[in-house]
Amino acid sequence: MGQGSGRQERSKKLELATSETMQAEADVQNDKEETRETKNRHEQLRLVFGMADLKNKAIGLYNIGQTCCLNSLLQVFLMNTHFTGILRRITVPPSASQKRRSVPYQMLLLLEMMQCGKQKAVSPSALAYCLSEHRVKLFVQYDAAQLLLTLWNLVKRQVTNAELIEKLSDLYTIWVQEYMVCQECSFETKRNSNMITLPLSMLDSRSHLLKTLEQCLQHFFFPEKLTGCNMCFCENCGKKTPFLQSMKLAHLPQTLILHLKRFYLTESSSIQKLCHYLPFPQGLDFNAVLTEEQCQADAGEKASWQYELFAVVAHSGSTDCGHYCAYVRSLTECKWYCFDDSEVCQVLWDDVKCTYGHSDLHWGQTAYLLVYMKKNPQ
Repeated sequence: MGQGSGRQERSKKLELATSETMQAEADVQNDKEETRETKNRHEQLRLVFGMADLKNKAIGLYNIGQTCCLNSLLQVFLMNTHFTGILRRITVPPSASQKRRSVPYQMLLLLEMMQCGKQKAVSPSALAYCLSEHRVKLFVQYDAAQLLLTLWNLVKRQVTNAELIEKLSDLYTIWVQEYMVCQECSFETKRNSNMITLPLSMLDSRSHLLKTLEQCLQHFFFPEKLTGCNMCFCENCGKKTPFLQSMKLAHLPQTLILHLKRFYLTESSSIQKLCHYLPFPQGLDFNAVLTEEQCQADAGEKASWQYELFAVVAHSGSTDCGHYCAYVRSLTECKWYCFDDSEVCQVLWDDVKCTYGHSDLHWGQTAYLLVYMKKNPQ
């Protein structure tokens, strides 16, 4: 009885030990599967998201000689997951010389360095020298809006896949309808125009300061009379006549770039900077900003005209000596970062609002490019 009881007890302990061993092995196997799943998930994220969207590792770019403008624009491009998704699908150039001259390929290599590197910043020298091959001068000060357009044109021209070219256009291209009406014979012409940035004057037609971003948008689409030296040739009249010019918004892209024209040419032909306070919202609904007469789009198109602020390229200093940095909101973390060349730090919305400007702080940061992204991209 005692031996039987002992055997039963040992049997139960053996079963328990076996059960615990099997459970431990199962746990180890589950841990391995979870580790593999986590690695796979991270790898998938790496293939989709920008360089600062993994494990809170935002990577800076070293300033290799007046490249703060280039660095700021690169951070805005490479933090845009929609852009990097296109970039990863480009055809790799076959030869070493073609790789050195390919702007999209060099941007992709830089993205990989930023994602894989463990240092706080990487050097954009290979991309900078690639740009110099296309007559983009190094070690000079640039206007961010002009350099943005240069980068865009080089990328689009060197992408060979027709589908990717179309995706790039859909990602950034704004479409408007331009109307011209002769004020003497009412002859009307219209044409479709496209642009990558919406250039917004910060002064109205009487050179008065505009006070909000919404006012700047409304002013852009407000009809303008072309008289005097601005008159246009009318085919119907056979001479130059006064015209009424107006723009109507037809299509907005997934990523919308607004250019605040803080630099302007005075009557004495000198360039001045407008530093006055101009707030911009985190959320922007074009249906609430523009009137029906300022739009040329159907209901389906207008339903997607709701945006969230994604990035701000800010300028500090004067027209002769200045510095750029970028504030970018991570699309996966929904956190704001400040990219100031090699220095990167997480910031709050209140820090971004400091780029609204101040008329008494001429050397302070002022927003120059605003990048908005659709809330529900189609």
